Amino acid sequence: MPQFTEQFDVVVVGAGHAGCEAAVACGRMGQKTALFTLNVDLIAQMSCNPAVGGIAKGHLVREVDALGGIMGEVTDAVGIQFRLLNTSRGPAVWSPRAQCDKQAYRLKMREVLESQPNLKIKQAEVADLIIEESSIGDSSSENSVSLCHSEKNSDEESAFINASPPTTNGQRRVLGIRLRDGRTVGAQAVIITTGTFLNGLIHCGEQQYPAGRSGEPAAVLLGEALKQLGLRGCRLKTGTPPRLDGRTIDWSRFQLQPGDPDPTPFSFRTKRVAHHDSQVPCYIAYTTEETHRIIRENVHRSPMYSGQIKSIGPRYCPSIEDKIVKFPDKTTHQLFLEPEGLNTHEIYVNGMSTSLPVEVQLAILKSVPGLETAEMLRPGYAIEYDAIDPTELERTLETKKISGLFLAGQINGTSGYEEAACQGLMAGINAALKVKNEPPLILDRTEAYTAILIDDLISKGTNEPYRMFTSRAEFRLHLRIDNADRRLAPHGRRVGLISDEAWADFQAKQQRMASIKLQLEQTKLTAAMLERITTNHVGADALVRPAEPDYSSTLGQPLAQLLKRPEVTIEDLVPVLQELTPSFVRRDTSVPSVVGLSSELRNELKSVETEIKYEGYLQQQQRAIERLKKAEQRSIPEWFDYHSVSGLSREMQEKLVKIRPRTLGHASRIPGVTPAAVSLVNVYIEIQARRREHAAAI
Repeated sequence: MPQFTEQFDVVVVGAGHAGCEAAVACGRMGQKTALFTLNVDLIAQMSCNPAVGGIAKGHLVREVDALGGIMGEVTDAVGIQFRLLNTSRGPAVWSPRAQCDKQAYRLKMREVLESQPNLKIKQAEVADLIIEESSIGDSSSENSVSLCHSEKNSDEESAFINASPPTTNGQRRVLGIRLRDGRTVGAQAVIITTGTFLNGLIHCGEQQYPAGRSGEPAAVLLGEALKQLGLRGCRLKTGTPPRLDGRTIDWSRFQLQPGDPDPTPFSFRTKRVAHHDSQVPCYIAYTTEETHRIIRENVHRSPMYSGQIKSIGPRYCPSIEDKIVKFPDKTTHQLFLEPEGLNTHEIYVNGMSTSLPVEVQLAILKSVPGLETAEMLRPGYAIEYDAIDPTELERTLETKKISGLFLAGQINGTSGYEEAACQGLMAGINAALKVKNEPPLILDRTEAYTAILIDDLISKGTNEPYRMFTSRAEFRLHLRIDNADRRLAPHGRRVGLISDEAWADFQAKQQRMASIKLQLEQTKLTAAMLERITTNHVGADALVRPAEPDYSSTLGQPLAQLLKRPEVTIEDLVPVLQELTPSFVRRDTSVPSVVGLSSELRNELKSVETEIKYEGYLQQQQRAIERLKKAEQRSIPEWFDYHSVSGLSREMQEKLVKIRPRTLGHASRIPGVTPAAVSLVNVYIEIQARRREHAAAI
């Protein structure tokens, strides 16, 4: 085997949203890192909708930012329309979303990567992994290194092996990568973030051809190499809609969808988004009966229904033909016309993902009022790709079978930029910690949506692209977008991703909010205060309404008690807060008026309001969280033998052996594992422990 051409602490393969987060995290944590991509000009390419966030996805981006990731800051810099979704509902499900400038996003992301110390960007195709094969019980110091076969190590490689983090007895270990041109690159940890590129196959009508995405080659060599490692795989499918020339669309026929007048940034470190005053609108369109007729008559030509595609697509992002087949009684479906950037006329047709033939796609478009003369710049298509069964992973996103090999993003069976980014960040953090021989960062599902996503994947696996929803969280009132920094910034600070300046800002913010909350709890409402509160909002939708409630009974009670009333909001109390805490309300001198509260001030106040208004529910959930943590604290030893547990069915044994849950709580979330089975495991942990002690004493 040739000597390593270069050596790094961490190598990241793939420069999509997962790869970018992983690479920057490793670099910031002081590791010498290399990021390999097939094309450096397409780093962080938004291959589907150039949008970030949305329901639950916005929570993930906020968590990435709170931990010290970069997606939120980049989005704030290039977003061209910002909306806070679900504001008519409770704060647990409020979610930010931004339409981004696609070209500006990848340029900004590349700028961030290139300015990151310890990080090198490389354009090359990764063809194979270099693996050290260890034999169980082998007491000799010799190792065999494999590119799917054993060869003798060079002196340089032997020195590198000895410097690598230790593995458990008998576990294989990654030593680096081999490039297509024959070069070998050594690394103590490798993170694979290949998206849809592993053996990618594009379908458009009857046509099909290998590609990672349209116009880019698939990663065939690496895909085959991963199969030979013995990791269980699966085949998944996703798709994308056609893009249109905005100059050929009759915009007068559609409903306008503007952005928020004062956008809420994604990053806690952003004071004001870059395009605050230059947002662009999106538009809402609808399919017609003619649209549905065209699809029904041609659905047999869709690869999904012709049998050409055999893999499973995303349940919650169906193609337009899937919608027509599965919802035959629905007479219309909503479409969103969304711009792809400020310097392009390209329009994304959200809601019309399809793999029908090109001529059918054109007919569908012309059946939508306002799109009769629209020209299609790019047709929609479906893509099949290889993924790895995520039950092969530890909670750190390291593979169970190969030490030092981490997987993140769509290779783990997820969908979406946001799901990929949070995995990339966690894989990067844990790869860097492993190289440094420090304990891993493992988040609990009670403290982050990121942890829920990882826990769901490794516990349940997935047979379709996994998408995050707020409904997946047991305690979503605790996992809000406004408190993501309070939940996770201390973790980011501990591992070295939060700068001194950002940490000081975080601490100052927490002190401000604690002070405001205390002020509201200690200040008693007076008649003069009540008059200021009501008169300040004459004509506004606040306390003054056609049938104004009687607040005389609240006189003498803390302001926090008034705030607990459903119809009272924190904005109603701002006139009083201006006098009680002028330094808080007026610290933004650029926006001095009450009506013009900046998004930063408003969001901090809303967070305080939520803590007060939902105090009883939060306390109830906290008790439930503590009960769940007790179950999580009872660990299942690695030596535990499920086959010797009397009363466990063979099916149950197979599931538990395959996943090897680390705690009783983890075991309880495996599909098909009943509470009775968990109780049996709990009892047999003690029984088997006593047997081991007895055997050791003999």
